[in-house]
Amino acid sequence: MNDTPVTAVILAAGEGRRLEPLTNRRPKPMVPVANRPLLEHVVEAVAAAGIDRIVLVVGYRQERIRNHFGDGDDWDVTIEYVEQSTQLGTGHAVLQTEPVVDGPFAVLNGDRIVDPEAVSAVCDRLHAGDTPLVTVTAVESPRDYGVVHLDGDRVTEIDEKPEGPVDTNRINAGVYGFAPAIFDAIRATNTAGKLAITATLNDLAGSDEVTALGYDGRWLDVSNLWDVLTVNAALIHDSDHARDAPAAGQRVGDTVTVAEDVVLAGNVRVGPNATLSGATAIGSNVTVAANAVVENTVVLPDAVIGPGAVVRDAVVAGNARIGPNATVVGGNATVVVGDAVHRDVTLGGVVGDNTSIGGGATLTDGAVVGDDVQADAGVVIDGRVESGAVVRRG
Repeated sequence: MNDTPVTAVILAAGEGRRLEPLTNRRPKPMVPVANRPLLEHVVEAVAAAGIDRIVLVVGYRQERIRNHFGDGDDWDVTIEYVEQSTQLGTGHAVLQTEPVVDGPFAVLNGDRIVDPEAVSAVCDRLHAGDTPLVTVTAVESPRDYGVVHLDGDRVTEIDEKPEGPVDTNRINAGVYGFAPAIFDAIRATNTAGKLAITATLNDLAGSDEVTALGYDGRWLDVSNLWDVLTVNAALIHDSDHARDAPAAGQRVGDTVTVAEDVVLAGNVRVGPNATLSGATAIGSNVTVAANAVVENTVVLPDAVIGPGAVVRDAVVAGNARIGPNATVVGGNATVVVGDAVHRDVTLGGVVGDNTSIGGGATLTDGAVVGDDVQADAGVVIDGRVESGAVVRRG
């Protein structure tokens, strides 16, 4: 394999239901952090690692991905697309690339951000003929991921989201190195329901065939809504974003306070005496009106934050309207996602696409408001509001 170029396969077909309502209109990899889609950060890491051919596995809302990335010219790479029409697991997604992959290849998740060094390390080992490879990193909450058990540098088991005691903090970082032989191994995997690539790797691990590759660099994962804020903040603080080099069309007055950890896209309008702070990303064509306060918040394009509104620890989706003097309280909350209860997470609230929050309204305790919601002035929203609902006062 020494002279064979490595292809990068990026898995970007998933829907990301735990991120609803943000994923009602866009695939999870296209949720923006630091004003760019998650997937763009992954593509940039691959390109920076020296890989010039990328295969994107797309499915749900794939037109959003195809329209954004095109043929890859803007990133100096060649991008090809393979469709996973039904999301039947990561192993199944990898299998869809068999017709277009005929040499060594790296696999990455389109919603998990790593440094280029992780990709480069996999490429180096692939050129040395080592396959299959699994990158392993250490995290504070291994139980939420695939816990990796090792014997030296050999993987003995990948235990997905274990319920029992965990005796290691090492997890599957989600960057793999494979040879085409993996396709036959995936087909030979006997599993009910969705086919995860980790099921195939566990089969191979029984024969001492899977090598672990340690990685201690940046590893940013978006699994839940509050992760959007955490990852956005990490990217802003780790980057070279410069507030003194404003994007085209910004109109920010002299009386506006913009902290160093705020990133502004193009055509942003900020009214007098507004305050932006706390790892905030303001998307294109956003208006933040006079006297508004926006802190630790991700605001998607075309949204409007009304005069005097206070928005903390929030995600405001595209074309949403936060009315005058409305408040997203911010702070820690208990949020229910499916059957899981998540306590003490930092999430003031989420406002879906095209939703309008009336003047003087309040969002508390991690409220999650769906798309196309109309909330009257003065209402208090606590919990979840389904898309299309009308929230009336009293």
